[in-house]
Amino acid sequence: MSTKSKNNRQIEKETPTGAVISHIAFIMDGNGRWAKAKGWPRHKGHQEGFKRVKEIASACRNLGIKCMSLYAFSTENWKRPQEEIDFLFHYLDKFLKQELKQLLKDDCRFYVSGDISKLPNHSQTAIKQVLDATAHCQTFALNICLNYGSQQEIIRAIKQIVSESKSGKMEIEDMTVNTFEKYLYTAPFPPIDLLVRTSGEVRLSNFMLYQLAYSEMIFTKTTWPDFTKQQLLICLEEFKTRNRRYGGLARE
Repeated sequence: MSTKSKNNRQIEKETPTGAVISHIAFIMDGNGRWAKAKGWPRHKGHQEGFKRVKEIASACRNLGIKCMSLYAFSTENWKRPQEEIDFLFHYLDKFLKQELKQLLKDDCRFYVSGDISKLPNHSQTAIKQVLDATAHCQTFALNICLNYGSQQEIIRAIKQIVSESKSGKMEIEDMTVNTFEKYLYTAPFPPIDLLVRTSGEVRLSNFMLYQLAYSEMIFTKTTWPDFTKQQLLICLEEFKTRNRRYGGLARE
């Protein structure tokens, strides 16, 4: 066995499980640039990106992480060429169809954050089928953000709160951080412990602005199609070194 393989196994052995990190989120960036660097059309990068979703989700589950959120398609991504959008949702449909059996085997519940009513009808159908089929699963949560924008999510939550207040279902004076979070797409999930953004960009791009208040963040130059299990383990090692103070004093 090579030294590199030994080191990777040691990292995996020592990486903390869900007791320390329960929810990891990814901004999956760089698919198009990865494909362009190889002289391929951009949609080939998305095709490869779905393969990474499968690999990284499996690794997170095996490491004891309870939830993984993925920024797959933002409210702003509709500005991209229609051909690229069509390919992306084609690959999404194919991914869901192919992976449903494995999701059930792994006791993985599928979630979607975002307004899926704007998605192609065939994708809405595929999504709803997997949502229903995995509704009983409990070991791991795979949350894919589609037609998602954090600013829009917050406005959606406020509208729901105002509506319930007007109907007498709740009192605005009773609103707390905990009650507000119940109106977000992420209500079923634990707080995000770690955000990883690939491909070298250092910004949040309207992704879970509220939920990331006290999350650790790692920005790696590795593109998403090149983000393997080994890269994940390196990020988790970095996470272990972070001193999460939540506004308090640093540990001695």
